[in-house]
Amino acid sequence: MDIWMDTMKVIVRILTILPLLLGVGLFMGKRSIGELPVFDFLVVLVLGSVVGADIADPKINHLHTVTAIIIIALLQKFIVWLKLRNRKIGKILTFEPTIVVFQGQMVEENISRIHYSIDNITQMLREQNAFILQDVELAIIEPNGQLSVKFKKAKESVTREDIGVSYSGGGYDIPLILDGEIQSDLLERVGRDQEWVQNVLGNHKIADVFYGALTNAGDFYFSLKGKKVKGLPPIEH
Repeated sequence: MDIWMDTMKVIVRILTILPLLLGVGLFMGKRSIGELPVFDFLVVLVLGSVVGADIADPKINHLHTVTAIIIIALLQKFIVWLKLRNRKIGKILTFEPTIVVFQGQMVEENISRIHYSIDNITQMLREQNAFILQDVELAIIEPNGQLSVKFKKAKESVTREDIGVSYSGGGYDIPLILDGEIQSDLLERVGRDQEWVQNVLGNHKIADVFYGALTNAGDFYFSLKGKKVKGLPPIEH
């Protein structure tokens, strides 16, 4: 009998919690669901824990769970309001945008600081249709972890104003050196060897290269380790 009573409690809680969560989600706004900044992500985690415990354990007072959900939603709204009113508090509670590519060069210092790997950056670039690093004027990791890319003027999409202007698209990078390590399998597949790489690098050692890539057009370019990239625009909140 107790098992059936507990089962009914769980069913009733699900039927009451889901509409409540829907209302709370709409109240918190599109921003908390679509972008998930760090604080909103924590709010979602806490909500999940509270709801999960309430549904799984019929002995928990259901009223307390409902109260907790409402308080969490109100707290989230208050923090968002506080961030909008006070920029200093907003900076403390969110990440800053970080420039990871500038004028076709990987910004190693910034990439290391946010604990991203080169693979992460190159994958995110490809997702933004940036297959050749040299085509990128600026790439920024936003506070929500997404990558924003600005292409160089000559590589931006053609607009109506550009009709009649010479434009050439396409192309991609083949990463041959990642953080000073030659990708031997890729090097072999493109018909090159280490001697060729060293000749292209000239006076630089392979270990000094942070990122090196061969384009489908046969051009090779690289970013050096420890190189300070000057002139970074002040992209901040």
